[in-house]
Amino acid sequence: MDTSGPDGRDLDARGLAELDARVTGCRACPRLVAWREEVARTKRAAFAGQTYWGRPVPGFGPADASLLIVGLAPAAHGGNRTGRMFTGDRSGDVLYAALHDLGLASRGTSVSADDGLELYGVRVTSPVHCAPPANKPTPEERDTCRPWLVRELELLRPSLRAVVVLGAFGWQAALPAFAAAGWAVPRPRPVFAHGARVTLGPDSVASQSMSMRPVESESMSIGPVVPEPIGPVELFGCFHVSQRNTFTGRLTPAMLREVLGTAAQAAGLTTRPYAG
Repeated sequence: MDTSGPDGRDLDARGLAELDARVTGCRACPRLVAWREEVARTKRAAFAGQTYWGRPVPGFGPADASLLIVGLAPAAHGGNRTGRMFTGDRSGDVLYAALHDLGLASRGTSVSADDGLELYGVRVTSPVHCAPPANKPTPEERDTCRPWLVRELELLRPSLRAVVVLGAFGWQAALPAFAAAGWAVPRPRPVFAHGARVTLGPDSVASQSMSMRPVESESMSIGPVVPEPIGPVELFGCFHVSQRNTFTGRLTPAMLREVLGTAAQAAGLTTRPYAG
């Protein structure tokens, strides 16, 4: 496994599976590497008998997803423990229950990477793939991790129609990634709000120039871009499914299902009615 960062040159042919494999070997941010591995060694008492994943957590869901959900970063004892996005923590309990109610997931719980959960037309990812101390990545860590999200967006281009971004941090991280992946982001950049909806059309100038160079940051390169056709994407804002938001009622089950249902419709996915 390559552990130096996203520097492969053959991702175009191998697609998302290869991208996900390379994500798990990234060691580009020393603070995040130290923290995720320390948490995996010391563990939480409730999970003392378990082997923690302790690595970057890749995206989860089909490679032809038309709806993408963008979070913040893996939880120290959630995704950092289980190795799957929003799996093993209460935020995931809320998110996957909502997706299941809408008919977009095979089950309403997500407890381990081998529990059989499947997503239908939906993929889940985050702008930062390592668990950060206090759930707060630095701006530098966010920017260093951005090429992974840019590549993921590029590989999803043929099918992607809608995106739900959970929280202001994810929104701020996603907009530059969409611009780098070839979509036109309005200026001034749209402000995050729950229920916000923005249409991102293709940026023909940006996508043409990108097809001639690798996606890279100061510390990593992910190889040349495949010039895929870019269609419009509907971008939706939603409060994050954090315990703080769900316990205080800032984000209710009905609010979450309304945003997810509207986004699924924009993505061309069939949902089932939710009785509440």
